[in-house]
Amino acid sequence: MTRGRWLGIDVGSVRVGVALSDPDGVLATPLATVARDAARGSDLDTIAGLVAEHDVVGVVVGLPRTLAGREGPAAEAAREYATALAARLDGDVPVAFSDERLTTVVATRQMRESGRKGRRQRVVVDQVAAVAILQGWLDARR
Repeated sequence: MTRGRWLGIDVGSVRVGVALSDPDGVLATPLATVARDAARGSDLDTIAGLVAEHDVVGVVVGLPRTLAGREGPAAEAAREYATALAARLDGDVPVAFSDERLTTVVATRQMRESGRKGRRQRVVVDQVAAVAILQGWLDARR
């Protein structure tokens, strides 16, 4: 694994959660929630800006699979998003995928258990899911 900061992405239809690792690739932390802009792609520009700002060496996009391990429409949408992001990054930063089964469910449960509910929870649940995606990927690489 290349040493440096990695970005984790949880792609949603309304928001995109973003997490960032430390330079040693040990710990993922929440970074941002970006409003999804399928029409103009401004969310992709924002994420490309984060990649440049934090000197990111690679991006990990969550790939939602069914519990049976199959890919459906959500996985196809995540793959399309990753392709569009890779194009924005001009191929300079590799984009990988990580199985994200149940990460949003787990993130929502963690938020509820910590006392965050409703609107306050929705604002950060995508970031928490992105942390889970990136942390799982980092742990698997060590």
